[in-house]
Formats: sequence, C-alpha cells, structure tokens
Amino acid sequence: MPVIQASTYNKPKILFNRHFETIIPGLLRRVKNISEYKRERITTPDNDFLDLDWIKNGTKRLVIISHGLEGDSQRPYIKGMAKAFSNEQWDVLAWNFRGCSGEKNKKKIFYHSGATYDLQSVVSHAVNEKYEEIILIGFSLGGNLTLKYLGEHESKNIEQIKGAVAFSVPLDLAGCSNEIDLPHNFLYSRRFLKSLKNKVNDKKEDLGELYDEKKVHALNSIYDFDDQITAPVHGFKDAHHYYQSCSSRNFISSIKIKTLVVNAQNDPFLSASCLDKSLFENLNTVYFETPKQGGHVGFSSYNEAGVYWSEKRALKFVKEELENHD
Repeated sequence: MPVIQASTYNKPKILFNRHFETIIPGLLRRVKNISEYKRERITTPDNDFLDLDWIKNGTKRLVIISHGLEGDSQRPYIKGMAKAFSNEQWDVLAWNFRGCSGEKNKKKIFYHSGATYDLQSVVSHAVNEKYEEIILIGFSLGGNLTLKYLGEHESKNIEQIKGAVAFSVPLDLAGCSNEIDLPHNFLYSRRFLKSLKNKVNDKKEDLGELYDEKKVHALNSIYDFDDQITAPVHGFKDAHHYYQSCSSRNFISSIKIKTLVVNAQNDPFLSASCLDKSLFENLNTVYFETPKQGGHVGFSSYNEAGVYWSEKRALKFVKEELENHD
C-alpha cells in the first residue's frame, strides 16, 4: 500500500532532459509575492548557532523546511514551498544548516547528511514556541536528514510532529556518492566541490591539525571530500562509516508518522538503490512515489500562480493523509 504506483507529475515540454529539469528551476525561478523572512538566531547545545528564517501567520501550525547540499533558505525550491504553505495559513520555518546562512559557524564541525542533532534543536525550539502541529519537509540532503531524524528515537517523543514530506532523497549515501562522481554529473560535482572546499578553507583555523591545504586542493570527488573531510571532522572512521551510519534507508522502517518520499526516476544524482520500492512495500506509514520525470529537486510546473508540482503534492498529502484523519 505505501508504494504509490502512479504519479501525477508531468514535466513541461521545454525541459527536454533531466539536466534541464534540474538546472533551470534553480537558475531561472523567481518566487514572487512571498512574505519577507524574519530571521532568528538560536544557540545550539554545543554553543554554536543556527539561523532560522520565519514567516508567521499567527497560527499553531508550523512547517519546518530543510534545504539540500550547499543550499540555504533563499533557494527557489525552499521559498516556493514556504510560500505555498504560508498561503494556506501555516507558519513557516526555513532553517539554514551550520555555515549556510552567510556566516561561518563557530565550531570545528559544520553540517552533514546525518546531523540530526541540529534538526532536533530546531524542532525543540518550535515546540517551545507552543506549536500544536508540526510538519517536516526536506529536500535532497535535507530529505535524508529529515527521514533519519524521524526514524531515530528522539523524534518519537514529540507528539507535535504530525507528518513529513521529502523530495529527491539520497536514501543510499554511498550509492549517490558514486553516482554524482560519474562523468555525466561532472558539472554538479565540480560546483559542489568548489563550494565545499571554500568552506573548509574558511574554517582552517577551527579545523587545526585536520586541515591540510594541499590535501584539500587535491580532493577530486565528493567521495574523497567525505572520506578525508566530512568523516574525520564529524567523528566517523571514513566515508564508508559515514554513509552507513547516516543513510536514511536504514531508518525508514522505524518511522511511525505519515511520511511521503518522492524520488524522480530520472534524477541525475540518485543511484538505483534510491528507487528501490522493496524498502517501502511492507511499511504502513511511509509512502514512496517515483515519478518518471522531475530531475533533482525540480518538479517544475508552469502556471499563472507559479506553484510547482512538488508544492501542490506536499499540500495534498498533508491535507488528505493528516488533516482529514485527525
């Protein structure tokens, strides 16, 4: 039952391949008529900080949105989702991972695909704000983070969390690392590596003996970056240990709330293991939808309202599976 056999998504004809579906929305989309974010900085338990961007409508319902690798709250896919839920009278919290809000974070660590302790800080802050219903939405790395968080024990004691939606999720981090380092993803890999290396270079004083300028310069793949930077900085033995510990596919069977996972079959970042329907066939609460098209965090729709299919899909799931079954 949780495997959705037929998806309603159809891409615009002008986006004629998966790379156009992935790149064009990020480059050209402008989300109009969205309320201005109000920024709040909170302190984490380890005395670092997270920057949260809010849209408040004075309701007791909140959607928390988590971005992808080297993203932030300003990305069109985040602002589009924020606008869609705000228009339906939800409060919105779009949070920035450590080091992603335009200012270097304080600690040696930064963010990674399994850093659910920071999502826990954000959720705890929202609970303290007296929200009665909380929905989690994640994209790409943020989707993996969201699913892992929901499968861990910490989230199960938070009754305000009513459901979740995750798009373009690297359920198998090892498989996706291999995929993004393939030749057809060269431009994406170079772009991510450049940005990640810049962040590491900016944190060289914080990293101390873990920083080696020549080693950082020589990193030539996402796997190498994770093996030599992400893993040791965050306490993992190596990339394999990091991927095994943080891949959300290992946590989805423990998710107890209604959750929708949407991965496009033509996503250039996702390995075949991220489209494995057998992971979901025996689950009661986690639904899996695999549109034939959509690219990575794409799911474009051209209409006068400027609302993308992913935003309509998230709202539909929340209304049908959550609001109508209270």
